[in-house]
Amino acid sequence: MQLLDRYLRYAAAFETAYASDDWNVLDPLFTEDAVYETIAAPPFGTVCNGLAAIKAFFTQSVNGFDRRFDTRNVEIVEGPTERDGTVWIRWAATYTRAGLPALRMEGEETAVFAGDRIARLEDRIPEAQGETVLRYLATHGDGLKPLA
Repeated sequence: MQLLDRYLRYAAAFETAYASDDWNVLDPLFTEDAVYETIAAPPFGTVCNGLAAIKAFFTQSVNGFDRRFDTRNVEIVEGPTERDGTVWIRWAATYTRAGLPALRMEGEETAVFAGDRIARLEDRIPEAQGETVLRYLATHGDGLKPLA
């Protein structure tokens, strides 16, 4: 299976997990010792070591942010592209909540594979995007759904 196909399997499984809240669907797609890192200015940067920690972080992240909105629309801005044995993609996510302006953020993701499984997944969020999110939350956070 090609790297792009492997990455697309992961992306589809992530959306399934998001919809069902069953993050175990990611198990066959990651190595047990996989690393997930968000490279971003505080408070967004994080590193998770191991599949269990990655799934726990994804659960906490979507419950603490994404699910506080009415809708979440993720789109591919560029890619996916195979680069030096990895898959790279530039993405954008638009979050909406009735009565509030939409929030759009962009970033890049790189997946490194060991065989058929992701060994390292890295998201990069530009500092300006983090600042936009913090301003949005400071201004509109009270209008979002309560933390799940």
